[in-house]
Amino acid sequence: MNKNDLLKMIAQKGYDVGFGAKKHFATYDIIEKAPGWIGFASTTVGILGLVFDGLSTKLISAVFVIVGVSGLYISFYNHEKQTYDDTGTKIIRLCNELKALYFTVKSLPDNSNFESYIDQLNEIEDRYYSYSISKQILASNWYAHYKFFWEHQIDWMDEQLHFKLFEDKIPLSFMLFVLLVILIIAVYIINCNLHFIC
Repeated sequence: MNKNDLLKMIAQKGYDVGFGAKKHFATYDIIEKAPGWIGFASTTVGILGLVFDGLSTKLISAVFVIVGVSGLYISFYNHEKQTYDDTGTKIIRLCNELKALYFTVKSLPDNSNFESYIDQLNEIEDRYYSYSISKQILASNWYAHYKFFWEHQIDWMDEQLHFKLFEDKIPLSFMLFVLLVILIIAVYIINCNLHFIC
């Protein structure tokens, strides 16, 4: 294996490991913070509904019942939240090891023997799989994209992988969800306007 191939492999594994760490942290954050957000939003809309009639419609009430049920779903993970935080910390350390390995390999001459570095890469990969928790909370993937691409230092990975905005940084399922929401709102507005005209 040549130096460039190894650097690309390390960067790819860095992406897998770094994103995995952020996914564990995203699950932890959602479990920790979402019930507070849901409670605050529900209370705020409920109080404002006393003043503004538009906020006390059946649609708004139905939306907040659904949001309340999502709070129950989140509570099922509550007893495991510390495990997600601890696991994310272990995995982010592996990502830092991969970064150090990347720069070590990058500094070597092209004709070096890379066997020991390949072994080190494989050992880090094995530890990553032994730490990872496969069961993650709903929407953790979307939040992990934000945490990884917009909060984490990924220049060393991008040097090899060349991340693109719509192909990598914004999840396709999130874009489809946003389009669906826009479509539903548009249909709702058109429907309301047609009833108003009639």
